[in-house]
Amino acid sequence: MRRLKRMAVLGLWAFLGLTGAGVPAAEKAELRGVGQFEVPGWFKNSFLDLHEDAVEAAAGGKRLLLYFGQEGCPYCAQLFNTNFSQPHIVDYTRRHFDALAFDIWGNREVTDFSGNRMPEKEFAARLKVRFTPTILFIDEKGETVLRINGYYPPQRFMAALQYVAEKQEGRMTFRGYLAQQAPPPATGALHAEPFFAKPPYDLSKPAGGKPVAVFFEQKDCAGCDTLHREILNQPATLEQLKRFHAIQLDRWSDTPVVTPAGKKTSAKLWADELNVAYIPSAVLFDGGKEAIRIEAFLKGFHVRSVLDYVASGAYKTRPELQRFIRERADRLREAGTAVDLWE
Repeated sequence: MRRLKRMAVLGLWAFLGLTGAGVPAAEKAELRGVGQFEVPGWFKNSFLDLHEDAVEAAAGGKRLLLYFGQEGCPYCAQLFNTNFSQPHIVDYTRRHFDALAFDIWGNREVTDFSGNRMPEKEFAARLKVRFTPTILFIDEKGETVLRINGYYPPQRFMAALQYVAEKQEGRMTFRGYLAQQAPPPATGALHAEPFFAKPPYDLSKPAGGKPVAVFFEQKDCAGCDTLHREILNQPATLEQLKRFHAIQLDRWSDTPVVTPAGKKTSAKLWADELNVAYIPSAVLFDGGKEAIRIEAFLKGFHVRSVLDYVASGAYKTRPELQRFIRERADRLREAGTAVDLWE
């Protein structure tokens, strides 16, 4: 694949699209935090026939890494500028994987594992890629071994690479592998917030019929500290959370809970059933069913956008989360509110 420059000016239009094209740019509030990055030259130059790519990777003792991103994405910039700027991560990735890059809005032709041909944007849509970056790790048979929805910081990303490269999927879940690599601490305390509902937790009948937001956290969790300190205390985030029946669960506890589907269980067993591997994770339910989840590192603007996506009901008719985020950012800017993608 040719070396693709991800520049801020192009990123701005790719992120916001042409939603507000009829409004002069000068009338819009500022857009900040647009990501600048390049897909590395060591990513595979491919005809995007995935069956052939998987066979070729297997012949070299490797597996496939499929990256899905978009111009201007600040989390994609973190992946490339932070994770893939570290030699040990790059060396390990190149040794064990053939990496392919896909633009979720792109038009290059892809041949999927069933022999179907389609533009890469349709390929991404069929795979229900909602967050960028999304990474799929593919085995020798063309099956997805592990999927990462969003950005993982370096240590956790390295664990994902090792899990797939070591072919651990036949021995344990990724959740179990992570727990083995870094067992959850036994001391500390969760961050109490006034908007979290108090126990008992019966989510089958949420107050006011609101959608449900379940925050799975754990004690002595740096990511949880950041979530509460930098995101959940922001006035704009608190406004979005008013639209939810929100609870906090210790992911490893035996706290009783009745799920939105009416099942009596515990926090730990439910988290296991939901395959909650990333802490913190926020799983959003509507009408008793999971609508979407936040299971990777996100900043405030994107957390609020996901909350709005569910609370507004847009997820029911708008399967493309990124398009919803584009349009939401454009509406805010046209109303005079500056948008910082890395806030």
